[in-house]
Amino acid sequence: MAAGPRFEPVVTRKSKTTPKRINLALQGGGAHGAFTWGVLVRLLEDEDIEIAAISGTSAGALNGAALKSGLLENGREGAVANLNWLWEQMGAVQDMRMPAWMIGTMPAPGVMNATFGASMPFAAVESLTRMVSPYAYGPFYRNPLERIARQFHYDAVCAADGPQLFVGATNVHSGKIRVFTGDEISTESLLASACLPTLFKAVEIDGAHYWDGGYTGNPALFPLYAQDLPQDVLIVHINPLERAEVPRNPEEIQNRINEISFNSSLLREMRAIRFVQRLLDGGARREGTMKRVHVHMIADDTLMQELSLASKMVASPYLLHHLHDAGYAAAGTFLATHRNDINARGTVDLEAMFS
Repeated sequence: MAAGPRFEPVVTRKSKTTPKRINLALQGGGAHGAFTWGVLVRLLEDEDIEIAAISGTSAGALNGAALKSGLLENGREGAVANLNWLWEQMGAVQDMRMPAWMIGTMPAPGVMNATFGASMPFAAVESLTRMVSPYAYGPFYRNPLERIARQFHYDAVCAADGPQLFVGATNVHSGKIRVFTGDEISTESLLASACLPTLFKAVEIDGAHYWDGGYTGNPALFPLYAQDLPQDVLIVHINPLERAEVPRNPEEIQNRINEISFNSSLLREMRAIRFVQRLLDGGARREGTMKRVHVHMIADDTLMQELSLASKMVASPYLLHHLHDAGYAAAGTFLATHRNDINARGTVDLEAMFS
């Protein structure tokens, strides 16, 4: 993949200890995946952190593919360059750097989100997707992500070296998740993982058709339970779990339906992790017979609650930049607070989450 200009030279924190090995679980969420971009850049700066495996869905899958191929081709700097390139392509600009004075003049993300949601173009697209199938466009149909996905270097994305990469998509026929890995990962599997059925035609792979992986695994955690992988799973969470207010207008209702549906599979897997922990804690299973998973999470629910489905669909360069910075800051806070917990214990209170 061609590398675009970087925001800053990569400043790595040289490791003086044994690296802390982690698995990454990267949620999908359209343009909100730029938050994950910032998280990954911050993690890559820290040589104490070694990424053993990545499970990603939709934007999370694209982030994972960019990270892995960059790592193999040019180390941590290559991974950062690839991620920057990816999101510059998403924003359809060559360089999304903004001077501080310009950022200070921009409206808050919540205001921008409301503007997107109230705009005539967004309302028109929303109405059109409810009334017109993507199959109705005939020869005029285009998936705008295809241009980007085709530029990945799949010899690196699919390589046996580097972090293991898992890409989730939903089989339209069976309703089950399919996890692509190794040589199965391709332009088509990345497009399948990000295929919202109201916008894009189902992606055909080996005679089966696939929609967005978020319906069945956002992202899938179970590939990360393999015995050769570390116990620690770091979830980069971009879909708010909770909202205090009851949604009342059509846009709010549709947005909350989207959030709940795209969180449900992840919550089921996290509940299963807690169940296994209880079995091990209570002695019903001996340690080693089942894997004890240490769950960590990086999120910014305060920011994400200001946003909605509208800002997921509109890749505004300013908003992408803001999300990147928020993810970078959230990852820095996580490392400052929980560095010593990695490879020792989980930092998400699953008991409280499901009580």
